[in-house]
Amino acid sequence: MASLPIDTAKFTGIICAVPPAPRVANRETGQLRVDRETGKTVYQVGLCLMAGASADVVTVSVAGEPAGVQLGMPVAVRDLVATPWENEGRHGIAFRAAEIRPLSAPASAAKGAGQ
Repeated sequence: MASLPIDTAKFTGIICAVPPAPRVANRETGQLRVDRETGKTVYQVGLCLMAGASADVVTVSVAGEPAGVQLGMPVAVRDLVATPWENEGRHGIAFRAAEIRPLSAPASAAKGAGQ
């Protein structure tokens, strides 16, 4: 099925809801999933996507460990796509991104308001 690009600029915020963890390909052996193109380990990150008064948490796969991404941290997501899938009567949507990285705090916010 076709991958559908998602315009992340439309979200009012994206926050790490579940920290990055390697994605397991085989639960019996513990073998990790590897990206076919890059050879890097695939990680899963739970992201809270906020738009106006609503928010959804989705699990996003990314090749390579998203360095510096921690629970509760605002993040930037590059090239987010959604791919519908169906397998043996089950169906859903898989999310994948080219990159997930921490957002830098503005200099004035880092020093503290009113100081």
